[in-house]
Amino acid sequence: MFSLRVWLAACGMLQFWGPGRASELAFVMEPADVIAVRDRPLNLNCQLDGEPPISIAWHKNGVPLRSNAHTVVLSNGSLRIESFHKKRGPSNETDVGEYSCTAQNRYGLLVSRKAKVQLASLPKFLMHPESMAVEEGGVARFQCLIYGVPEAVITWERNRTALTTEDYRLTLLPTGILQITGVRRSDTGAYRCVATNIANTRYSQEAELSITVSVARIYKEPAILSGPQNLTITVHQTAILECIATGNPRPIVSWSRLDGRSIGVEGIQVLGTGNLMISDVSVQHSGVYVCAANRPGTRVRRTAQGMLMVQAPPEFIQWPQSVSKPPGSSAMFTCVAQGVPEPHLLWLKNGKILTPGENVKLSNNNSTLMIQRITSNDEAIYQCIAENTAGTNQASARLAVTLSKELPSSPEDIKAIPVSTTELQVTWAVPPLEVTEGIIGYVLHIRKAGEPDSRELQEAVSKTTFRHVFTNLDPSTTYSIYLKAYSPLGASKDSDAVLATTMGSAPAALDFYTKVINTTSVQVFWELPQRPAKIEGFRLFHRKIPSSHFEGPLILSSTANSFIYTNLEASALYEIKLEAFNGNGVGNCTMRFISLKENAEKLDQDPVCHCNQEGETSLAGIVVGIHIGMACIIFCVLFLMFGYRKSLFCKKGTQDSWTVPQGSEAVHGTSQEAQQAVRSQAGRNETSATPSEMIELVTQEPPFSEERQADPSSPQFQIMVEQHPTSRPSG
Repeated sequence: MFSLRVWLAACGMLQFWGPGRASELAFVMEPADVIAVRDRPLNLNCQLDGEPPISIAWHKNGVPLRSNAHTVVLSNGSLRIESFHKKRGPSNETDVGEYSCTAQNRYGLLVSRKAKVQLASLPKFLMHPESMAVEEGGVARFQCLIYGVPEAVITWERNRTALTTEDYRLTLLPTGILQITGVRRSDTGAYRCVATNIANTRYSQEAELSITVSVARIYKEPAILSGPQNLTITVHQTAILECIATGNPRPIVSWSRLDGRSIGVEGIQVLGTGNLMISDVSVQHSGVYVCAANRPGTRVRRTAQGMLMVQAPPEFIQWPQSVSKPPGSSAMFTCVAQGVPEPHLLWLKNGKILTPGENVKLSNNNSTLMIQRITSNDEAIYQCIAENTAGTNQASARLAVTLSKELPSSPEDIKAIPVSTTELQVTWAVPPLEVTEGIIGYVLHIRKAGEPDSRELQEAVSKTTFRHVFTNLDPSTTYSIYLKAYSPLGASKDSDAVLATTMGSAPAALDFYTKVINTTSVQVFWELPQRPAKIEGFRLFHRKIPSSHFEGPLILSSTANSFIYTNLEASALYEIKLEAFNGNGVGNCTMRFISLKENAEKLDQDPVCHCNQEGETSLAGIVVGIHIGMACIIFCVLFLMFGYRKSLFCKKGTQDSWTVPQGSEAVHGTSQEAQQAVRSQAGRNETSATPSEMIELVTQEPPFSEERQADPSSPQFQIMVEQHPTSRPSG
């Protein structure tokens, strides 16, 4: 479905609201945010389309801007500032501020978005790099901080010579951070950062890097030297999350999201030894990111986390539509915008803020404007302004007030019939020829029965069309439909509304699961759909393999979600089939196999205390004449005395918890078999503690060389995604 505005433009209704009337007043180009350079000229665009004459005026910070030798409004409506200054004149007036243009013709006044104009600048450094001493083979990190307009490009120098990224040990982050891994004696020197933008170039203070020699490379716990910081950016920008770790042996750096969602691989890059860069960010990238430094082959890890917040400027998903109404009637404008944070909406009437009154109502967080008991004073251009911290947007519509006798009569004999599960056909009577000549088209309005008018959708057809098919509708759903006839002066009154219901469809196939209760009983269970009204019941079948005949169906109600088969043959293989049905037929089936033999063997491997209601016991042949409760207690005490770590009885439904010693010292002196068992159990526990999905940065050694052999601290990294399956019911 497409909007009424698109169809009106295609049919010419936006171009001709009446004889000799040109197109509605609308912006072709609005002023945009810009950064100006001192003492240079600056142009701000403002171009309009509409019926002339159109007068254009400019405002700065809400105050009218007059043309003079310094600021000139060009013939095309643009504003030219001859020489941009931060302060000028005796009053120290500045050219920095928010600029907007207004356009007016005989139908109303329109206001553009506010454009933020800044002066390019590069102030002094807020943070200079600090001198540091690092062990040979360790990690060095320098940082400088400067805020420029526009953002400065930062490079680094050592001993007044520019550093390049050809050395894999050097990582230069755009945020003003220099990382050096596997430092060598040749890295000693004075480091400083250089910031450059269109306004200036600045040099930071120098910081000395000195290298200390360690007598022996001993084991060091992994540590995160610098982790990710909280970051707020706008969509389509680049996010860089820092993570640099130290330790011996060198830790493996990995990234994950705190909410368990996938980081993905598209647009993801690794800078240096573990920094994460996300290009062209979207709102979906918002979240808490966790950097982990893992000691290879162990459970020892250190983590740091930072929040990435991605903002999005307002975008309209529904625009207000121009309407023509007779006096005394009502008009409704709807404006829906989305963005992060959620946009705030306000309305303008001919450029002035519109406040609710006796005949003006605002509802749904200002997204709906209702004008009641229309008079000639209500004829104007109405604008919806959407604002948030990421930007602003505007959409406009015009209200024209016309005499009701000049408008066409309402369409008659409206009928609607279902064509398929997703289509409805609407027809209406062909008006007399003298009426048809005055009509330029029809607009059909449709919404689900019971939904508010704000959820209404519209489709337009030409004046020679008296039949229309709505598509992409929901099955088995009732819709309310009416239509209007349009003349050059406006729309007719609403036609009579009709109700029509689309055809239904058979239910979709349902997934189900099975669970063996004992050697002769199986439970079948499934999740009910979100819209159970679409299902009238379920049919359940089963057959024993290799028989080809299914027994059933067993009919279950639409609210049932499980069934237990009993008295099945032990150690047999069964196939179970589930179908859902409604008045439109039976849906596709889902089938599963279940082996009672395999599950019986599992049950035999896990003996339990089988106690019946009469107090008898399956151990009666061993402990004759002893009550089952006393027998279980005696056996449990005996096993505890012999030092067993887990019970052989009554263990079903529990899970053992092992405490694994940390490091190699914890297993010193034990046998090889015991050490292997501890390592195996520790691996399982570590897997269970790992996030559901992780991007791991795995060290890859470059081709073998004597230099590389002597310097194991020069890693290259690739991205590896770990997936950890979750448990699900048997079958």
